[in-house]
This record gives sequence, C-alpha cells and structure tokens, in this order.
Amino acid sequence: MSDLKRGSCLCGRVSFTIAAELGAPDACHCVQCRKQSGHYFVSTNVPRAALVVTGQENVSWYQSSAKVRRGFCSTCGSSLFWDPPARDWTSIAMGAFDSPTSTRIEKHIFVAEKGDYYEITDDLPQNPH
Repeated sequence: MSDLKRGSCLCGRVSFTIAAELGAPDACHCVQCRKQSGHYFVSTNVPRAALVVTGQENVSWYQSSAKVRRGFCSTCGSSLFWDPPARDWTSIAMGAFDSPTSTRIEKHIFVAEKGDYYEITDDLPQNPH
C-alpha cells in the first residue's frame, strides 16, 4: 500500500488523509479557480474511496456550476476541494498537503482565461481549455 498523504486547512479544523498515490497535479487558470484561490489553482485528483476528511462539519460547499462544487474551511477560508459529485474522484488543493507530496505539476489548463498579471514561463503543456 502507498504511504498515507496528509493535509489540512490553515486553522486545522479540517484535515484529510489519502490512502493512494497522488497523480500529477494540474494548474487551472480558469476565472472561477482564480477567483476562488486568489491566483491559479493547483490540484490533484484522488479516488473518493481513498479520501478521509476529519472535521467535515467545518467544510462549506459552494456550488460553482451545475456539475461541480468547491469546498473550503468555514473558519479560515482555505480552499481545499474541487468536487464533481457525479464522478468517483475529488480534486485536492496541493497547497493543503503536508510535504512532501512527491509530485510535480504536469500541465496548465484553461490558459485562455489566465490573468494578465503573470506569465507561464515553464515548458509544461498549456491547454487552452
């Protein structure tokens, strides 16, 4: 079995463990992710069955579209989850993990919506959508 990965929000009222290998994260530059996180949002998809959340009563959910909800700590406001309930996985914010994650960003997505205040300067693939 893989090493247990752990993480939490800033205040610690929400924590999580994942009993699965973390896939390569992507960096989403869409308007919704930028507004939610304050910049672009880097996350990894994990199997829903491998995710255990402690302090779920402190998670607030915002239904950002017909297919996706976003979870954050209701106390400190940390962005934690990007969750499509119809799927068998949840995206977890990379910034919420305790180090090391043993991952690297694989690609940039929704770069057609990226902010004008920064440039993407790495050599990773950039998908417009």
